[in-house]
Amino acid sequence: MANFPLLTAILLTPICGILVLFFLPREANKMMKMIAAVTMAVALGLTVYAYWAYDVALAGMQFTEDIPWVADLGVHYALGVDGISLPLLLLTMLVGFSTVFVSWNVNERPKEFFIQLLVLVVGAAGTFVTQDLLIFLLFYELWVIPTYIMTVVWGSDKRVTKEYAGMKLTIYLLIGSAFLLAGVVALYLNAYPAGLRTFSMEALAQAHALGNLSEHVQIVVFFLLLIGFGSTLSMWPLYSWAPDGYAAAPTGVSMLHAGVLKKVGGYGLIRVGLLVLPLGAKFWAPFIALVAVVNILYAAFITLVQKDLKYLVGYSSISHMGYVLIGFAALNVISIDGAVANMFAHGVMCALFFALIGQVYDKTQTRHIPDLGGLAHQMPRVATGLMIAGMSSLGLPGLVGFIPEFTIFVGAFKEYPFYTLLAISGIVFTALYILRVLANVLFGPRREEFDACRDVSGVELIPLVVLGTVLVVFGVFPQLLMGMVNSGVEPLMPLLNQLHAAPTLLGGVFQ
Repeated sequence: MANFPLLTAILLTPICGILVLFFLPREANKMMKMIAAVTMAVALGLTVYAYWAYDVALAGMQFTEDIPWVADLGVHYALGVDGISLPLLLLTMLVGFSTVFVSWNVNERPKEFFIQLLVLVVGAAGTFVTQDLLIFLLFYELWVIPTYIMTVVWGSDKRVTKEYAGMKLTIYLLIGSAFLLAGVVALYLNAYPAGLRTFSMEALAQAHALGNLSEHVQIVVFFLLLIGFGSTLSMWPLYSWAPDGYAAAPTGVSMLHAGVLKKVGGYGLIRVGLLVLPLGAKFWAPFIALVAVVNILYAAFITLVQKDLKYLVGYSSISHMGYVLIGFAALNVISIDGAVANMFAHGVMCALFFALIGQVYDKTQTRHIPDLGGLAHQMPRVATGLMIAGMSSLGLPGLVGFIPEFTIFVGAFKEYPFYTLLAISGIVFTALYILRVLANVLFGPRREEFDACRDVSGVELIPLVVLGTVLVVFGVFPQLLMGMVNSGVEPLMPLLNQLHAAPTLLGGVFQ
């Protein structure tokens, strides 16, 4: 398969599913779900093959494709993956595959629902495989409108109206997109003179080495990208769209947003922010580390008082993204290894949490924690899945969340010892709210009002099996993840060493 366009095939598979769904009659509900399931199964299978076939020893961009698209603007259909992007592509397909089965009971306009669900998967996957910055933005924008429509049409009005949550989410994403667009345009115009301009991420990364991007330009452009990617990542104070959006969105959309969309922000900071604008990254790194601590502790405190299961996981995810931010801010190989691996681990864990919360709500008609209790008696499989997700969230050794967080702390402590100690204290709060919610929802005396609630079975069991297995297998064999990630981050060592060694013109402002 040396000449097979594997990444294009991965992107085209859900697109083909979308085209087939367009032509199915509206009454073919079961067929629509089968098409979506088969489509995502094929895309996941191709991604697993790419993960297995990737040469870790060789590292670098592999499975590359490059076709000129708009030559006058320097736009290319350029694809490729490395040890940073491939785990996140695998995460996208794992979560996307699981969302189909979580959404199996959607019977209101299923054609439109599954078409837009596949569009979200294509958008996320495209951001992780493209090597052209303009095409990156195009894939990024695929998220906005389908998310709004799915939240407003198929969402929930439990705590806030779905219209309010959908509009709030959309406004935040559009504001972030505006900052990203401004940053990309500024980068495009400043990196190379007219006639040589390009959107190639590789070529833009070389502009710094060529001296084409002054420190002042890098600082300003990195700030624009930080606001854009930070709003996606739920960086404080740009986080408030996330809990409301997750709570109001249908379960599948909550899984994709919390599990995958947040990671596009973290990936963008590394792939575009650090590699293209290293001096800008160094200047803003102390500020990012401070914000990371606020993310971790502030969101953890809010999580402690939540009574709604979706809001609890939503605020918890904001707290966990603080670990990614401080891993990035430390700007060393160890911390960035941990940040990338943590994005994968958190994405799987958070998707499993939302999938099972959706099952709990479907069967009990409540997400209010004080109204629940003793569900392990009636739903032992759901209880097992929630325990696996919860233990991974608090970093239990043997599950996938432990090694990435440990690696972040080791790397970050070198640069920000005080901030890192504060960040580590966030683990205590995570343990408090996770153990408390598991105790209040799953354990205690049997409650007769839930005796009619059946446990997950059939297709409902697939997300639990798939995502739960990944949490355990990658936890027991962490090298499956860490070896891949390190192959992508290790080549950054010369750049990172150079950043730490060289003083910057304005570098002391946030120290």
